[in-house]
Amino acid sequence: MDLKLKQCFIAVDDHDKALAFYVDVLGLEVRNDVGFEGMRWVTVGSPLQPDVEVVLEPPAASPDISPADKQAMAELLAKGVLRGVIFTTADCDALFERVRESGADVLQEPTDQAYGVRDCAFRDPAGNMLRFLERTDG
Repeated sequence: MDLKLKQCFIAVDDHDKALAFYVDVLGLEVRNDVGFEGMRWVTVGSPLQPDVEVVLEPPAASPDISPADKQAMAELLAKGVLRGVIFTTADCDALFERVRESGADVLQEPTDQAYGVRDCAFRDPAGNMLRFLERTDG
């Protein structure tokens, strides 16, 4: 099979704050910014990976979701329990300093892991956990 990842999704409650973080701090580029039925989806991606996109979408972005489920998703997002994504970087420490200086919530300072990576973690403006890893095992 020739499968490749195209898109992954991250729930955000404020697209403008999310864009300031993902574009201005992380250096991703905006690929699409689409409004539909009162909702907004923005896709961003690394210039180094033109075929992979992160979709920044409202929590529970389905027109068929019940109001109670939509509220539950918003509450989970506010608590920071929804997962984000893992990025790779050539320099975990430099990336950590840049993201920390932006005021992002630090979850883990750069740490050498037994499984061959040095990684750190932050919360994005919506509370999603993002990890950044640098391979150290060659």
